[in-house]
Amino acid sequence: MSLMLLTPTKLGDFTAKNRLALAPLTRGRATEDSVPTDVMVEYYKQRSNAGLVITEATGISKQGLGWWRAPGIWSDEQVAGWQQVTQAIHDEDSLACMQLWHMGRQAHSDVTGEPIVAPSPIAVPGEVTTVNHVKKPYEVPEELTVEKIKRIQEDYKRAAENAKRAGFDMIEVHSANGYLLDEFLQSVTNKRTDEYGGSVENRLRMLREVLDAVESVFPLRNVGVRLSPNGAFGAMGSEDNVETFSAAIKLLGERGVGYVHLMDGLGFGFHEKTEPFTLAMARDILKGTKAEETVLMGNVGYTKETAEARLQAGEADMIAFGRPYISNPDLAVRFAKNAPLNEDAPYEAWWSSHGAKMYTDYPAMQA
Repeated sequence: MSLMLLTPTKLGDFTAKNRLALAPLTRGRATEDSVPTDVMVEYYKQRSNAGLVITEATGISKQGLGWWRAPGIWSDEQVAGWQQVTQAIHDEDSLACMQLWHMGRQAHSDVTGEPIVAPSPIAVPGEVTTVNHVKKPYEVPEELTVEKIKRIQEDYKRAAENAKRAGFDMIEVHSANGYLLDEFLQSVTNKRTDEYGGSVENRLRMLREVLDAVESVFPLRNVGVRLSPNGAFGAMGSEDNVETFSAAIKLLGERGVGYVHLMDGLGFGFHEKTEPFTLAMARDILKGTKAEETVLMGNVGYTKETAEARLQAGEADMIAFGRPYISNPDLAVRFAKNAPLNEDAPYEAWWSSHGAKMYTDYPAMQA
């Protein structure tokens, strides 16, 4: 039986050659100036058997990028580096999508070179990795003023413009995993009393205005948004998450975004403060909007079999694969041939190196 996972699907203005997405995976292989490197070009080329290739989270500004040697998209040099990546992806007939990232309170001033910011001055418990992988306590962020919020929205617009210059077909707004936009969404991190805090409608304002900012560059049908209603990463999880994320998905459907990237799986850590938010719940919400062409993408912990089951049940249109793609650069080919997968990459392989080792040296199947 042929796999629905391997069939084409409409995605914004484009057609993805299959329903696999390479999930965004932070791997720390950029230069210290956050410029993409040649080994990153090879890495993405190897994995362009996915219909949609979503880049690792990419900083919209120095202020927003607190992960050492993660890439950015604010300078001409960075744009030039990404142009090589998009060319490699397009050479394999895949779609290139850049994930736009502001880390908010999860950044550290040792990396950003300036104070970290968030909707409210609440630090993440524990330690964060800084320059040269040195662990330091998270800092208490500065509470953003409305003026500074508007500047960040301009940074998103500028990042979208640079992504377009770099040749990306789509962008993904990272509003998950306890980073800045997720911090505005969730009541556990947003204690503001102005128009950006309090009610669900107010907490959605930042996401709404970021969409307004990037829409002047990419039509929203070519914009995805990532959400993590179940996630505990970054000390997240709020008791009103079902209400909050139902409203967020309704907003995205009404705005006609290209796709909703829902981290529905629980393998990245579940906060247990609500019932799990499922793809079926998101699908029902989208059906009640004008989102006839908004693609729903699942993520976290999927196998070929569980992904196919979600697609066949009509609960999802695409599935993103992350960790399996680390050690299986030809994952879609292996799925097509029903071939075994390589062993999972160990945790220390994810970002402990800065070259090809444990990055582009995983073997593909023999022809």
